[in-house]
Amino acid sequence: MGGRSGREEARQIPIDSLVPGDSPRLGGEDSEHVRLLAQSDDPLPPILVHRASMRVVDGAHRLRAAVLRGEETIAAEFFDGDERDVFVAAVRANVGHGLPLTLADREAAAARIVASHPQYSDRAIAAISGLAAKTVAAIRRRGGGGNEQVTARIGRDGRVRPLSSAEARRVASETIARHPQASLRAVARLAGLSPATVRDVRDRLGRGDDPVPPGQREEGRGQLPGRRHPGPERRHPGAENRVGRPGGGVGRDRATLLRNLNRDPSLRFSESGRHLLRWILSRASGPEGWEQATEKMPSHCAYVVAEVARGCAEEWLAFADRLERRMRETG
Repeated sequence: MGGRSGREEARQIPIDSLVPGDSPRLGGEDSEHVRLLAQSDDPLPPILVHRASMRVVDGAHRLRAAVLRGEETIAAEFFDGDERDVFVAAVRANVGHGLPLTLADREAAAARIVASHPQYSDRAIAAISGLAAKTVAAIRRRGGGGNEQVTARIGRDGRVRPLSSAEARRVASETIARHPQASLRAVARLAGLSPATVRDVRDRLGRGDDPVPPGQREEGRGQLPGRRHPGPERRHPGAENRVGRPGGGVGRDRATLLRNLNRDPSLRFSESGRHLLRWILSRASGPEGWEQATEKMPSHCAYVVAEVARGCAEEWLAFADRLERRMRETG
């Protein structure tokens, strides 16, 4: 998916040999940031240059600062990727360090990468641009997404996954049939699904059901395998009683429920029950202090932390759905 090639040390190259790059910054260079870099006594970190074209991939501010210092050479590392991967490398580098890209910069960059690399998954582009995967998915939908030419996408781990989770579920079912002793994680890696989804496939096969739920059997494209996209209309049972401040509106209700659960004799007076209680209580306290964490979070980390939080929320929803389905089936 593009990147630096090799581990050669940076070397000094003539500044006048460089070509201006295609910056992901919509507003161009920040003159104040350039001035601060130029006034610093510290050596400037190497810039990144596309070897074939000598175009600056990352480091326009450092290059301008070196010019203000009156320097004729600058330390550089080289990017040996394909010409079309230069912009991707520029976005990745700018998100990873230095002056943070604005939200508008990141969204515009993601839109360009969706158009130039439609085979990249939403998560892969999110990792490159510093956005949430759902934001990238929305950008892809607005731009048409290029799905007509793409039947699979490359994830951020470099693996190719089919666009249809229905297809991935069938791959998982075939793998389970051939290798019934294979672990959930092994099948998940092969099919491009989450272990929880593979468990659902296995349970469906055990009941003699189709491994693909009815609502997904006509699924054609647009959703990564193993990921549910509930959408704004999806509400968990009981949600009407759980409104309030974002992320914390159920705090007191949850505390009461947990106290009552902790007093349940069927849990307190058996070893398996106590183990289950410890498991629940260690995980259900919630992200205490999230208000302060929100204020102190560095802007370039916020998108990553938001995606982690969203992933945790979706896993808890899957857990809740499974418990309720079990109750319906046994009740």
